[in-house]
Amino acid sequence: MRFVSTVPTLIFGAVAIVVLSIVFGSWYTIDQGERGVVLRYGAIAGTAEPGLGFKLPIIDSIVRISVQSQAAIYSNMDAYSRDQQPATMKLSVNYRIPVDQVATVYEQFGSEAGLLSRLVERRVFEESKTVFGRFNAVTAIQERGRLNQEIADAIQAGVKGPVIVDSVQIENIDFSDAYEASIEQRMLAEVEVQRLRQNAEREKVQAEITVTRANANADARRADAQAQADAVRLQAQADAEAIRVRGEAEADAIKARGDALKDNPGLVSLTQAERWNGQLPTTMVPNGAVPMIDVTGGAIRGSVSAGE
Repeated sequence: MRFVSTVPTLIFGAVAIVVLSIVFGSWYTIDQGERGVVLRYGAIAGTAEPGLGFKLPIIDSIVRISVQSQAAIYSNMDAYSRDQQPATMKLSVNYRIPVDQVATVYEQFGSEAGLLSRLVERRVFEESKTVFGRFNAVTAIQERGRLNQEIADAIQAGVKGPVIVDSVQIENIDFSDAYEASIEQRMLAEVEVQRLRQNAEREKVQAEITVTRANANADARRADAQAQADAVRLQAQADAEAIRVRGEAEADAIKARGDALKDNPGLVSLTQAERWNGQLPTTMVPNGAVPMIDVTGGAIRGSVSAGE
């Protein structure tokens, strides 16, 4: 009897569990950054918006697909430059699935992972290698921005399907160790050349400064010499003018004396008498005349007396 009474209880419990499973399995939630693909017996029956939704238990199922912007990283991408230098690139591709394309993504690719592997990844590898092959190794390093832009443009143009590639970024480019060593040596050589150029330019500027200073000193010396020459010339002119003035004064004086002597013949004798100290010369030249002594009629007298 106890066994018979237990059977209905077990049956009721099983039915309750099934009912609860069906009830709770009829509800689902979709996050804001997702969209749901509603499958009915495996076929696409529609899409589900974010929030709480209802589905037919057991019959319907929900596949969630993100519509947010995401990044796919592609590492160890081997490529060759135009000058046959091997390189390994690492790219990051930012992409997103349009809201109205989630059903197409599931229909054509089964999932987001299928979309990336079958559509995006193939184009990323192909286009990046093609574009990288147009650049020399040195150019790829020196013009990395242009390389990045051309790869991004090629990938965005090549990926055609229910996905939008927002941007592509070259994360890293690795060349062989031997080539990187040669690049380092080349860069060091360029740095040394640049240093020598800077030194040469500095020496050139210093030479120009020296020449400018020398010219300035020469100009100053020429100015000093010119000033001294001008001073000497002005002094000579002043001295000549003074000599001329003195000469004219002396000439005028001589002329005045001549005129005075002409008008007064006895002025010479008077001047001699006034300047004579009364002493006769101690030495006489034979047949020489005694100054200011006039011997007339046997008498000796002065040619000019004080009373005359």
